[in-house]
Amino acid sequence: MSGGEFWEKIKKLEEGTALARVVDKASGGISWGRVIGDEAELLDADLLPMGRKCRTAELRFKTPIDPAKIWCIGLNYREHAKEAGMQIPDEPLVFMKPTTCLIAHGEAVIVPDPVKFGRIDYEGELAVVMGKSCRNVGEKDALDYVLGYSCFNDVSARMLQKKDGQWIRAKGFDTFGPFGPVLLLQKTIPSETKIKTRLNGTVVQNGSLTDMIFSVSVIISHISRFATLEPGDVIATGTPSGEGPVNPGDVVEIEIEGLGTLRNTIEAEVLND
Repeated sequence: MSGGEFWEKIKKLEEGTALARVVDKASGGISWGRVIGDEAELLDADLLPMGRKCRTAELRFKTPIDPAKIWCIGLNYREHAKEAGMQIPDEPLVFMKPTTCLIAHGEAVIVPDPVKFGRIDYEGELAVVMGKSCRNVGEKDALDYVLGYSCFNDVSARMLQKKDGQWIRAKGFDTFGPFGPVLLLQKTIPSETKIKTRLNGTVVQNGSLTDMIFSVSVIISHISRFATLEPGDVIATGTPSGEGPVNPGDVVEIEIEGLGTLRNTIEAEVLND
């Protein structure tokens, strides 16, 4: 199935479908799954039911899609700007992460040497996945190009952000982009949707999309003014207040209402000198 055919098929799935890419732990086979609670109805490569349901515990998750580009927005929550002591920006602050940073729900974030690279932070975020190409789209039409939403963790090396003066290295390490577990197929998301981050079971971020400085439609329109957004592009829309450091052995969970919980462990990098 070509890329174009795939995007046409995925857009035909029912609105509100929670779609995941999964691996059967027993057989190793990769398929799609329509997730409902702790069960998944397996779908074939054409996104048609295979006549089999299983518990999600029997599956290993992959990232919902393989994006061509990962766009990110910095400083997009009012309370986060306040805690950082920074002025509210007058337009979305756009940067990018390499696709090699991506890992799936259940996989480990590998943190580098803290002596060399300093503190590593979690940042729970809402991710938008584009379903159609757009360029120079207006805010009122921007959501027509959305395929769905997911959870994202914009893991960041704080010292490198300050040292480099730009954010590519600080946010671009392998494993610094947990994404998933599902892609909820819908064009809009309620503005009052809650986003929480838990560190070892303790809530450390507890925000609402009502605190976003720039809405999803504004962000899409803004990016499309200078670059073409393509099907499968991911936009991480910024983090609420409460970001903080992680250490090996920690467990980070990003929970967004309606999108489930993205869970990842933290491990130290092992160097083969």
